[in-house]
Amino acid sequence: MISPELTTPAFSLFPHWLPVAAAQPAMSAPWWQWVASTDSLTARLTAAGTPGRFRVRLLRQCIGLPQRDEAMALGIAPRRYAWLREVALCIDDTPWVVARSVAPLHQLQGKGLGSLGERSLGSWLFQQPDLVRGPLQVTAQPPRFVGDALDGNATSRWGRRSVFQHGGLSLLVQEYFLSTMAEALNLPSH
Repeated sequence: MISPELTTPAFSLFPHWLPVAAAQPAMSAPWWQWVASTDSLTARLTAAGTPGRFRVRLLRQCIGLPQRDEAMALGIAPRRYAWLREVALCIDDTPWVVARSVAPLHQLQGKGLGSLGERSLGSWLFQQPDLVRGPLQVTAQPPRFVGDALDGNATSRWGRRSVFQHGGLSLLVQEYFLSTMAEALNLPSH
């Protein structure tokens, strides 16, 4: 059962992010293993999708204004421009996860993130020796950034986010697990 605070109208207007432990009672054990994991999601998806081929589909990468809750998570002013990257993580061209990353512009110099293209951000992040991952937060709300980018009737089951710290860079990574992944892996509805 999803907590009533996760389904209030205000929650649909302003995503309500909770500590991951607060959502555990509403989440089945198989989902918990995906949502609460702190290792590389790229590696997990690649292993789970075998023999399928893992691929990153770049949906959008630009300079823009972060959402208010994203700016707050990064500790920057809401009207301050940031680097935004949106991708679909696919197995055999079927999106299993959609993700949005946000970083303050003034922290990007020399990091090379603008040239990732269709490479996984996780494959870069988890190679950084000084990487620190902040606490995981979770939501039951759908992503607000994908629009028409999803194929068919894919919907979001759970979303999670955390802030990564590396060499003076703060990077908010938000990942939304899709119904297409749940169906392929026979995961329960929640």
